[in-house]
Amino acid sequence: MPKVRAGEVQLGWREWGEGDTTVLFIHGNLASKDWIDLAAPLFPRGVRVVGIDWRGCGDSDRPLPTKDYANYSMRQHAADMLAALDELKISVCHLATHSTGGIIAARMLLEQPERFGRVLALDPITPLGMTFNDEQIDLFRAMMKSREVTRAVMATAASSLFVPESLAPNVMPQFRAGLGELQPFFERILVQTFGVSEGIWIGTPFNLNLERESRELERRMAEISHPHLVIWGEKDGWIAPADLSAMAAAMPDCRVVTIPGVGHSMNVEAPALYAGYFGAWFGGLRGKGAT
Repeated sequence: MPKVRAGEVQLGWREWGEGDTTVLFIHGNLASKDWIDLAAPLFPRGVRVVGIDWRGCGDSDRPLPTKDYANYSMRQHAADMLAALDELKISVCHLATHSTGGIIAARMLLEQPERFGRVLALDPITPLGMTFNDEQIDLFRAMMKSREVTRAVMATAASSLFVPESLAPNVMPQFRAGLGELQPFFERILVQTFGVSEGIWIGTPFNLNLERESRELERRMAEISHPHLVIWGEKDGWIAPADLSAMAAAMPDCRVVTIPGVGHSMNVEAPALYAGYFGAWFGGLRGKGAT
């Protein structure tokens, strides 16, 4: 898998399709660029999609985290993505984000607003950040040590793939029948999840707490004028609808669409449906910077 230099790290990356319209996919926490693997073949013609792994994830380097996890902050991930775009000579593009990729994108949009066009945000963590208590951070520590715990938690991020009753506490998640290629796909990305850096396991919730406490990005949401289409799965138990409403109210060009029957990860749970929204938002644009 090719890598691109971003400061002191090498980041794994790949691309799907070709054309004048370029879209950067920014994945979520504990994830990778591969989370759009099944959807990407269904994206519209004329669109080049580039996926880049965060530091600590996928095929990217895993630097040891500093004591304060500053080298795994949202600001650092945003700086990595901007540096990678420079190295790949992508001067202008659109953004497709998932989960924590949403707040990383917000920092990128504020840092270099002229560089980006439209944004498709799937179940995003908003510029408000997110709150994790000690018990929740301890759960991430438990995930680091146990594949069973990791499976149970990650199942809640793709809840429509599982029998609802099997997502209860102290129950091993069970796939629902008839999933076809979705089941082995989930198993593959689950293996990737267990291999991420401690800077991801603990650094992400730690730094999202800091974003929530500082309110820095919250105060600047009105500056983000890029057209946003926010897609939220009605079974998503991770992202608070109130945060999405606050984001849509504060940003000049942002609308939220609720999708029935899916959870936090439509790109994994319903790839064809995700590709449909992706194509409707990015297909037919005049060029990389067209909005």
